[in-house]
Amino acid sequence: MALDSTTFWSQADKYLMSTGAPYTPTIVTRAKGTMIYDVDNREIIDFTSGQMSASLGHCHPEVAAVVKEYIENLDHLNSTILSPPVVDLAATLGRILPAPLEKSYFLSTGSESVEAAISIAKRATRKFEIVAFSASYHGATYGVASATYCMGRKHGSPVMPGQLAFPAPHGSRSPFRKPDGTYDWETEMDFGWAMIDQQSVGSLAAFVFEPILSAGGIIEPPMGYLKRLSMECRKRGMLVIADEAQTGLGRTGDMFAFQRDEIVPDILAMSKSLGCGIALSSVSTTAKIAEAAVKGGFLWVTTHQNDPLPAAVGCKVFEIVQRDGLVQQARDRGDQLREGLLRLKDKYWCIGELRGRGLLQGIEIIGDPITKVQSAELGAAISGKALDLGLSCQIVSLPGAFGIFRIAPPLTVSFEEVEKALSILDQAIGSVLSAELAGGVDTGPVEAHL
Repeated sequence: MALDSTTFWSQADKYLMSTGAPYTPTIVTRAKGTMIYDVDNREIIDFTSGQMSASLGHCHPEVAAVVKEYIENLDHLNSTILSPPVVDLAATLGRILPAPLEKSYFLSTGSESVEAAISIAKRATRKFEIVAFSASYHGATYGVASATYCMGRKHGSPVMPGQLAFPAPHGSRSPFRKPDGTYDWETEMDFGWAMIDQQSVGSLAAFVFEPILSAGGIIEPPMGYLKRLSMECRKRGMLVIADEAQTGLGRTGDMFAFQRDEIVPDILAMSKSLGCGIALSSVSTTAKIAEAAVKGGFLWVTTHQNDPLPAAVGCKVFEIVQRDGLVQQARDRGDQLREGLLRLKDKYWCIGELRGRGLLQGIEIIGDPITKVQSAELGAAISGKALDLGLSCQIVSLPGAFGIFRIAPPLTVSFEEVEKALSILDQAIGSVLSAELAGGVDTGPVEAHL
């Protein structure tokens, strides 16, 4: 029986609560690989990997086989009972992660993993102040929402005590410039630490950061930045927490994005790609920090902690990423994507900066070629037109990140799929700009895709 779209949206409007971001006006009924299919069986290229999570594409057959096996035989256990997939996944991480990261455990969401990482840091250091970038996004639960500065801070309850913001390394928009006009990140960092030291009550526990700030606008720190940041944290007795929810498992062209910067965090939080669409996240740290946290009273027991089914999926995801050379694939397809985007930038005045690396890239949409002011409205119009033409590439429309496309296709995306997506994006931008010249743009819904 065919799905009635009118009835569907009527029920959605009546029974689904809004969570603050408008729903995309498309009904998706199935997904496979890089493609999703709407109620009319129209093929749409998914250039956000679902919620930035379907790293191997939708419904990967080997992942589906693991889910089937474990849903039939070993799905869920008490959080204090271990199973082979959980130990296997911890051992896999212990082998792949750089020393001294060797201790891991497993949760469900990115918010939960960063929340746990912050709790570990506080317990291990016996301190409570947490520093995060001013364009950060770390999740929606209380602790990590308190360390999130790019959205959701207004009209709410008080945040967790001890939250301190650090200037985000947004090179082109920073007021810190050298005499030749280039970005002076060293002076900006000095300023940031001076402000932190002035505000701190002497209880700096950790700095939590994304190696590429994603929801904040695909902001990539310059080379040398994270190494210096880590050094400054060490001076103050702080731990370094890397949140690789959106950058981990090969997406940026390295297995972990922090590797490019030649640093090793004290605590690593991962999610999204780790479960390839299944709710799975991880927290990894050193044996020394893990022991100190437990001695400091760390306790974490949640319903789906160390569940066997998602852990088995995580093992399979790591196996496929390594076996199929998907880290190199992300570099290759990322280079192809960047070359295509550069051609579009040369063609269209509305494209400002191109940011990111590998298969996590951002396109800044500007509303004026002179002032280069970002335009959420123009970006939303392009996003809507692209969807009409068969490409899902949502726009970020948050304070400080207006009009930024986040492009994050599956690591398995093919050469042909990248070319087709670039062609659709070309058509969408051209069509919207032509309509604007003719007298108006239908901006459509502005989507915040986290």
